[in-house]
Amino acid sequence: MAVKIRMKRLGRKHRSYFRICATDSRAPRDGRVIEEIGSYDPMIPLTDARCSLNHERVKYWLGVGAQPSDRVKVLIKKYGPEGTHLKEQEAAVAQWKAPKVVPDAGEPKFTPKPKAAEEPAATPEAAEAAVESSGGVEATAPAE
Repeated sequence: MAVKIRMKRLGRKHRSYFRICATDSRAPRDGRVIEEIGSYDPMIPLTDARCSLNHERVKYWLGVGAQPSDRVKVLIKKYGPEGTHLKEQEAAVAQWKAPKVVPDAGEPKFTPKPKAAEEPAATPEAAEAAVESSGGVEATAPAE
């Protein structure tokens, strides 16, 4: 039986997610797997935090002759047991898992002024108090 290491597509439309799996070479892309050895999430904005691999299992499957697909070969070269981007990956994963800092909103740009002076008095007592405070002159509509 020939074993291949390839990516199995999961997720939904426009939101891909891949598992890196050891499969029988005759199985379909998203078919039965022998073992899952990692994952790849292309939607993570930090490029080096997208891939995670189980280094011991990758070594094992490569040791028994499993052939990685072209894309998985690149991921193993970068993030595998002797990967070229392992330090960058550790930093990116730490940054991705750190709590997110939300900046303070600050002062609002516009604050509406209250319209309390323009509203008519609700009670007759409040209307009388308004007339007295205005000097005893009550506003009336002009005659035609």
